[in-house]
This record gives sequence, structure tokens and C-alpha cells, in this order.
Amino acid sequence: MAEFDLIVIGSGPGGYVAAIRASQLGQKVAIVERENLGGICLNWGCIPTKALLKSGEKFESLSHLKDYGLSAEKVGFDFDAIIQRSRGVAAQMNKGVAFLMKKHKVEVIEGSAKLEKGRDAPRVLVALKAGGSRTVEAKAVMLAVGARARALPQIGLEPDGERIWAYREALAPKRLPKSFVVIGSGAIGLEFASFYRALGAEVTVVEAVDRIMPVEDEEVSKAAQKAFEKRGIKFRTGAKVTKVSKSGQGVQVAVEVGGKSETLEGEVCISAVGITANTDGIGLEALGVEMDRGHIKTGAHGETNVKGLYAIGDCAGAPWLAHKASHEGIHAAEHIAGYRTPNIHSPIAGCTYTQPQVASVGVTEQAAKAEGRETKVGRFPFRVNGKAVAAGEVEGFVKTIFDAKTGALIGAHMIGAEVTEMIQGYVTAITMEATEEDMHGIVYPHPTMSEAMHEASLDAWQRVLHI
Repeated sequence: MAEFDLIVIGSGPGGYVAAIRASQLGQKVAIVERENLGGICLNWGCIPTKALLKSGEKFESLSHLKDYGLSAEKVGFDFDAIIQRSRGVAAQMNKGVAFLMKKHKVEVIEGSAKLEKGRDAPRVLVALKAGGSRTVEAKAVMLAVGARARALPQIGLEPDGERIWAYREALAPKRLPKSFVVIGSGAIGLEFASFYRALGAEVTVVEAVDRIMPVEDEEVSKAAQKAFEKRGIKFRTGAKVTKVSKSGQGVQVAVEVGGKSETLEGEVCISAVGITANTDGIGLEALGVEMDRGHIKTGAHGETNVKGLYAIGDCAGAPWLAHKASHEGIHAAEHIAGYRTPNIHSPIAGCTYTQPQVASVGVTEQAAKAEGRETKVGRFPFRVNGKAVAAGEVEGFVKTIFDAKTGALIGAHMIGAEVTEMIQGYVTAITMEATEEDMHGIVYPHPTMSEAMHEASLDAWQRVLHI
């Protein structure tokens, strides 16, 4: 007889949330974690990076005090204290997850898991942190094993903790380098570029395609690059990295741009070239688990082709986002418990916490055109929004994309201060299948920057009020 109803492997935002939901539904649950409760996100990703970015934002704002009629003398920063604050935030989140596991009576098994053939679901063999091993069985097993930074040793792009960093090294460095070459202009690369530039470091970002933030709407991408360049970040787009070399003083990054070769130099290179799912060494091959380009192939409820085995989050494919993992974990947990569940493929917002911030949901204008869809597009700049002007945060704009035939809102893209806090309004609208009539009828509080969201929706239908 199975010892548990559900065993979750991995305690990141997908795994621990799934465990909580399963427990709420009366399931007996265990969670296996090889490192820290909360996974990469809470310990070495989403949360500690935001702590660093907030420190950088606060420091950068000191150079604009005169814009608000203020002044200060001898401003500076303590780099070690900034890092320690970030690590303290991560530790607090880790303790919070431990509390939640205890509250919901989820048994935490500390160790590394491996799967082998079982009866109702794969059997889980755990090499315990404390020594020895333990074998546990359940009616269902959920893989929430996440992913790790991708390395490219063939060109020398492999973290060494000194001259070449991935996210872990960039989050807890022993010193503040004077210059960086960041490879990759997605959220991870640009957030680290934004933080270190705010503290005065020279930063060059290298991107293989012809524009930064390639998953974002092209109009937002161009505006973001302009804003980042204004802050002193340099870019090499359309640049193929051919080799990364280390020296006693730093790194040299050889790139090809437009058929010409050049070398970029810095004290440190930050690798942000994507992720690799943590699917190796856990017994998937022996079980015959179907894979899709390095990720676990799943069905409508997170189920794999192996009886009783589910997979969620980063290990199950894009988008590689914590909130997507949590959503999938809840969905799968409810399905396992026998409940009818909402659509696992709900709209997922993307957020980048740079200065300015970038947020989006749904299709880009370019994707809509490629699909042959007739659209109506609206825009509204923050420079004419009252709250933005009062706050001195006039950079950026809001862009909306509607289906011209049905009136459905199908995409929204934003760049500006705190837009990551506003995008959820559009996520809700797209999830609820809102049309232009719904969007136009919403009353937004005044004065708020969210009023730009209303105006952008009105603009798509030639009804904008404040331009």
C-alpha cells in the first residue's frame, strides 16, 4: 500500500505550492528537496534579485533628488551590506516555506530523488542528506525539479566563480567588479545589467539576435534599449559569441557582428544564455519518459506518458517562470485529487524588473500579423499621465492589441515604472475573455498610473481622451 497520496520532487514555487494544495484537498503529501526549501526562485533567483534591484534603484534615485527639491551629502553604498540584505531576504523566504510545510502537514524529505518502476506510480528512492537512503511510494509523483543555468563549455562559457558568473555567483559576489560583459538580453541578463550599472559598473550586453528582449513586442524592445542606453548600458546586438577567454585581469569575449570580429573586455562575464532542465540522473530514461527538446513532455493536466507521473514548471518547458510553475502545480494537484480543474494553459505574464520595468501578456503585434490576424492597436505614454508626471516617472508607455473582428483583447505590453504591478489587470482581462466594451467600461482610480491602461484600450478604437 502506498505510503502517500502524492510525492512532490522539488520545493520551488511549483512544488511547494502543489504540495500545499494537495494537502488542502485531504491528500497525504511528502516533498523531496535536495538543497533549500523554496528552490532556486526563493533562494537564488526571483526574490533575492529583486532585493538587489531595489537597492540599486534606491541608490540611483539619489542622483535625482534635486528634481524633487531635495538634497543629500556624502551619498554612497556598502556593497557587502547590499548583498547581505539580499541573502537575508532569501533566508526569510526559506523559513516561510518551512513553516508552510509544517502548517499543512507536508512531510519534508531532505535528499536527492531518483525514480524507478513502481505500481501506481514510480517508486522514489531518496539519498538522504543526513546519510543513508529511504524508499517511498505514492499513488502519484509530481516532478517539479526546475532548471539550472545553461553552460556552453565549447566556447569557454562555463561559470568558474571568479571571472565567469551565472546567477548564483552574480547574486553573492565577494567583490564589486568595475566592468561586466553580460551574454544574453533576456530578463536574467538585463536585471543583473541594471543592478550593476546602477552601482556604477561599466556594462556591455551581448545579444545574438538583432534586438534585445527578443520575446517582447518589438516596439517595447526598442524603447527598452533606448532607456537602458540612456543609463549607460552598452549593447551589441546581432552578435554571435565565438569564444570566452579568461586572463589574470578579466575576460575577453570574442564576437562576430555583421561578418566582422571584435573583442569585448570586462573584469567579469555574466552568462545568461538560457536554462537546462534538471532532468538528468533521476531515472527518466529507464522509465521511458517522453521528452521534448530536453524537457518532459506533458498532457493537459501535467501528466506524462508514465502512469502516475506528472511534471510541472521549468522541467516541463516554456515559459520558464515561477508563476507558471505554481499555476501548473495547483492544476495538477487538483486533477490528481479528482477535481475538475480550470485550463492549465491560462495567460502567463512576463515581467522584467529593470529600470524601467517591462511587462507583457498575450501576443505581440508582430506575432498577430504573422498569424494573419486583423488587429486594432492602442498606445498611451506615461508622459501625459497625471500620476506619472507628479511622481517624476514619465518614461515608457502602454500598448494594447485587440482582435479587430471580435473585439477581444489578445495582447498587452508595458514599459515604465512599476508596470510589473499593473500587468495583472490585463492578465485578468484576457483570462476572462474581455472585449473592447469590457475594457472601455472599467473605471480606473484617479490619479494612478493604471489610467494609462484605460487610455491605451480607448486609443485602439480611436477614443483616447488625454492626447
